[in-house]
Amino acid sequence: MAIKIADTSGQDVVREPANNNHRRWRYGLLAVVIVALIVMAVPVISQWAKAEASVPRDRLRLATVSTTDFIRDISIQGRVIAAVSPTLYSPAQGTVTYHVDAGDQVEQGQLLASVESPELESRLQQERASLESVIVALQRQEITTRKAELEAQKQVDMARVTLTAAEREKRRADEAWKTKTISQIDYEKAQDDLENAQLVYQHAVADAQLNSDSLAFELQTRQLEVNRQQSLVNDLDRQVLALNILSPVNGLVGNRELDQKNQVAKNQAVLSVVDLTAFEVEIAIPESYADDLAIGMAAEINYNGTIHPATLVSISPEIRNNQVMGNVRFADTMPGALRQNQRLTTRILLEQKPNVLAVQRGQFLESGGGRIAYLVNDGVATRTTINVGATSMSSVEILAGLQEGDEIIVSSIEAFGEANTVRITD
Repeated sequence: MAIKIADTSGQDVVREPANNNHRRWRYGLLAVVIVALIVMAVPVISQWAKAEASVPRDRLRLATVSTTDFIRDISIQGRVIAAVSPTLYSPAQGTVTYHVDAGDQVEQGQLLASVESPELESRLQQERASLESVIVALQRQEITTRKAELEAQKQVDMARVTLTAAEREKRRADEAWKTKTISQIDYEKAQDDLENAQLVYQHAVADAQLNSDSLAFELQTRQLEVNRQQSLVNDLDRQVLALNILSPVNGLVGNRELDQKNQVAKNQAVLSVVDLTAFEVEIAIPESYADDLAIGMAAEINYNGTIHPATLVSISPEIRNNQVMGNVRFADTMPGALRQNQRLTTRILLEQKPNVLAVQRGQFLESGGGRIAYLVNDGVATRTTINVGATSMSSVEILAGLQEGDEIIVSSIEAFGEANTVRITD
């Protein structure tokens, strides 16, 4: 007997045939969307296909070209130095005695050290004695001069008396000759006596004048000797006084170069004084900027995050180790709590240009030699030839090859080699 197995035909439901027109419309719309996406993606896919290299975006640094006021500057790490830090030297050979210690605060004119120099003091005493000697010689010459002048005047006066007597005898002879009461010989003798008296008087006056000139010359010579010796004594007085070394400024005592009561040679350093009221920043500027520097240029000093205006006050005339040394001084009130040899960042403003096409400075400048940049557009960076101008600490001037609003890669492009296009991936 056959067993009848039940099927599922009783569960089947007859349905109406599907509307093929509605299905065709939906498939058509999908096809149109796909075609549109393909059309839009073809240029991008084409560019990506042509890219010679690819790099992740997070490994790149991008910047946008913009028009701005360009400031060409350099940033240098400098060190604080005292603007006034004189070193004091021994004026003579001797024994030094210090009256202050290193680090002591001193005032201008305060005694810092003294040098005992027996040789210099002995010379001073000798020259003072010589001065007294030439002063006595001058006084003796003055007496001699007065005596000689009196003697000369005496001779002149006696010659004048003789001349007066001869003139009187001549007048008497003239009257007697008129009355023929004297002989011709006596008359002529009276004439000769008058002429002789006149000659004696003239010679006496001339001798007195010449003698006076000679005495004046001798007196002047003695006076010059006194003046010379006085100058020598004054100079030695100054040198002995300089044995007391005084502070030229208000400040702190620096290093003592010698031990107490030690021997010191002439012109040997004894100690230094640091004026803490005036500081400058010493900077070492790269040689490449030497031609652009000028005294009086504006600068900025960064101290504890605060920017202080400053001025470049000195530039070394020589180059050492490919660097030029310069000093920058605070333009306004100097900040407090500065310490010598403290490190501060200094910025020197070399040049300012308004409305300049510029971009952020980056390693692309060095790796591309300042002639190559990669212009970014739709995820693809294209190699572009550029021409750059001045460079600053943060920006670089663009002269040709880029326009305002262009986005370029400013990080190193050395890894791109000679690739004309580079695909940037997310």
